[in-house]
Amino acid sequence: HARSRNYVSESEVCKLEPVPLDFGDYHPLKPITVTESKTKKMNRKGSTSSTSSSSSSSMMDPLSSVLDGTDPLSLFAAAADPVTTTATMDSTRKKRDKDDSSAVGNDFEPWSSKRGEILARYTTTEKLSINLYMGSEKGKATTTGSAVSDKVRTRLEELDDLEEGSQKELLNLTQQDYMNRIEELNQSLKDAWSSDQKVKALKIVIQCSKLLSDTTVIQFYPSKFVLITDILDTFGKLVYERILSMCVENRVSLPDNFSPECVNDTAKETCLNWFFKIASIRELIPRFYVEAAILKCNKFLSKTGISECLPRLTSMIRGIGDPLVAVYARAYLCRVGMEVAPQLKESLNKNFFDFLLTFKQIHGDTVQNQLVVQCVEIPLYLTLYSPAIDWILQCIAYRAPEVLLTEMMERCKKLGNNALLLNSVMSAFRAEFIAARSMDFIGMIKECDESGFPKHLLFRSLGLNLALADPPENDRLQILNEAWKVITKLKNPQDYINCAEVWVEYTCRHFTKREVNTVLADVIKHMTPDRAFEDAYPQLQSIIQKVITYIYDFSLLFSVEKFLPFLDMFQKESVRVEVCKCIMESFIKAGFSSLFLNQESTKDPVILNALLHICKTMHDSVNALTLEDEKRMLAALINGFIKMVSFGRDFEQQLSFYVEARSMFCNLEPVLVQLIHSVNQLAMETRKVMKGNHSRKTAAFVRACVAFCFITIPSLSSIFSRLNLYLHSGQVALANQCLSQADAFFKAAVSLVPDVPKMISVDGKMRPSDAFLLEFLCNFFSTLLVVPDHPEQGVLFLVRGLLNVIQDYTWEDNSDDKVRIYTNVLHLLSAMTQEAYIYHVDKVDSNDTLYGGDSKFLAEINKLCETVIAQILDHLKTLGKEE
Repeated sequence: HARSRNYVSESEVCKLEPVPLDFGDYHPLKPITVTESKTKKMNRKGSTSSTSSSSSSSMMDPLSSVLDGTDPLSLFAAAADPVTTTATMDSTRKKRDKDDSSAVGNDFEPWSSKRGEILARYTTTEKLSINLYMGSEKGKATTTGSAVSDKVRTRLEELDDLEEGSQKELLNLTQQDYMNRIEELNQSLKDAWSSDQKVKALKIVIQCSKLLSDTTVIQFYPSKFVLITDILDTFGKLVYERILSMCVENRVSLPDNFSPECVNDTAKETCLNWFFKIASIRELIPRFYVEAAILKCNKFLSKTGISECLPRLTSMIRGIGDPLVAVYARAYLCRVGMEVAPQLKESLNKNFFDFLLTFKQIHGDTVQNQLVVQCVEIPLYLTLYSPAIDWILQCIAYRAPEVLLTEMMERCKKLGNNALLLNSVMSAFRAEFIAARSMDFIGMIKECDESGFPKHLLFRSLGLNLALADPPENDRLQILNEAWKVITKLKNPQDYINCAEVWVEYTCRHFTKREVNTVLADVIKHMTPDRAFEDAYPQLQSIIQKVITYIYDFSLLFSVEKFLPFLDMFQKESVRVEVCKCIMESFIKAGFSSLFLNQESTKDPVILNALLHICKTMHDSVNALTLEDEKRMLAALINGFIKMVSFGRDFEQQLSFYVEARSMFCNLEPVLVQLIHSVNQLAMETRKVMKGNHSRKTAAFVRACVAFCFITIPSLSSIFSRLNLYLHSGQVALANQCLSQADAFFKAAVSLVPDVPKMISVDGKMRPSDAFLLEFLCNFFSTLLVVPDHPEQGVLFLVRGLLNVIQDYTWEDNSDDKVRIYTNVLHLLSAMTQEAYIYHVDKVDSNDTLYGGDSKFLAEINKLCETVIAQILDHLKTLGKEE
């Protein structure tokens, strides 16, 4: 027989003993205050270090006390070689100091972030040619026993040999072939260097530099510049690291900010040797580029080396006749200059002003004749200058004072407001400076000559700045009107949408929904004819993103008349789904912020219908090929929306919404699961409002909720989802006094247990199901304690039914799961024999009340106990067998 329990007295005995707390005492959650105190230097013999100690004003840090004040990493560091440790700490400190004082910070956009964009933008279908270095037998003739003079003579002969034509010209290369050949040259350079063939490496670099004087396929020149300067950068790094490695003495390398006095004579001689070799290159362009590549090596020779070389290299560029070649040479010099001596801004400025002086060359006969031969129009030719000028101006404008912008604007005016320069100035200087002078720039844009560089690109550049910084408040409307006046007249849809995309953000930032509506209407008007929108999906997506970023109140958003017609332009399914996902993410984000949690918004029929349409679009995109991750993401967004919808106390309307949602989203199982949970929650909300005393109307309503769940659960494919939801919904039905419905849920769960497969998929991996089934059955038995017996079904009919199912279920061999369940059944049967059960469901009479401790009822429980204990003992006997 189960012993009688007095749960109330047991609970009292098991409670933790309360201890009064004095707030002055130490408390584990109280913050620890640590004060640092430094002891005086102790000038003891053999000791050169000062000691320091930390003392706590309240209590020692428990983690520190375990380690006796020293952590394992500190112990390792202390045990390391003291010379190396000191050198490392020294270099780290110096590096940090250098970073702090460096003129180039993280806010400077590096060249590496631009190269991909240039390579993608400046392409060609024309055939290209390249000169490949074929090598020389003379270079291999030198033996280890040769005299130094012979070695020098041989190397000079090799350089002459290169210039006299030990090369092979490859013609008719496609762009990809050309890029592959350049990559081969880069690899050849590294291989030659690693095999100690320094002259061969130099030859490769000279040969590559020569390619930068070739403008036969002019539209590919910016990309060619990017590819070849990558090789120059590699060469410059290899030379610098080689000379630096020669400065290592006693295994201690030079610090980052070393002075030339620290450099040994061997390293200096090698460095000078490199500069002399480069000085002997006959052609200007390779001589310039190769010297610029190793400009940093001047640090080994003198403190003023770099500051002396930069103006000389700047002047050398004046000897380059082709303005396009010259401007990219200036860009490379600026690039190297920003890396090695960013503080020498005057050289960068001189570089740019030299370019301005020679700018008229662009319109000279030589360039014009070249363009006629290559069939290149002036507007296209001018865009080739943009990457170089943009980079030069970015270097000049970096952390420059506002007065420099004024000077640049004046120079642009003197050059007749050249559009190309004006565009680069707006791209380079800080957005705050540009925004403050917005009206001045608009005036200059109006006066530009449009033949070479279209005005709409200038307005786009201005718009990009205004998206980052605000112009003066009084000018805002005039700026929008002036810009849109030009943009709306654009005939080419691609030009139009590129500008409109930028100015939509400005409109959303500073104006009301009326102006936003006008802009959207204009976009629809321009992009609908000839289905132009099909070629502009990325820009249209960007516009949607900007609109929903700034108009986060969805009742306001959907009152923008042209918003939904704008969405209709997304007719490619994959793009439409992406846009819908973007809108739903924004809606959910806004909903979870306090800005949007008001019931008026979440039951507004306009918003609900629009968002239901958007969710339906996402749902309908699911097919047999949709990935599981994609389904999960779509389901999460739709679930987020369902959770947000609230009709307040209008519970019937809420249930109608869930019924409609079930019919719309039947292909996504997680959404159906969420709807079942939401309806169960609705039933419990009703119970809470009625304080457990249902009227006829609310009783009918909760039965409708229960019926919704009972009908929906069988449509789920996951067996454990069904089992858990049957149990959960049965508990909700029981709490709302729907006893026959609760019985139906529990019977359905019992009948489903035999169908549980041996293996189930969990996070894409197959796992045994026994552990999950064990957990479910334990929960189920806990619920069955309070479920009253059906008057026509006999004593403990649900418990007996479940035990029969467990008996017949095929359990894993050598598994204890079945016996674990039986021990839990014993707990249940023991609790059922008590006069008063440990817990009850409010307003539901459990078996303790129905049977009142009747002896026949207790006898039935005892019979069940005997059967269960017999099963447990049989299992224990099998455990005793040897096998």
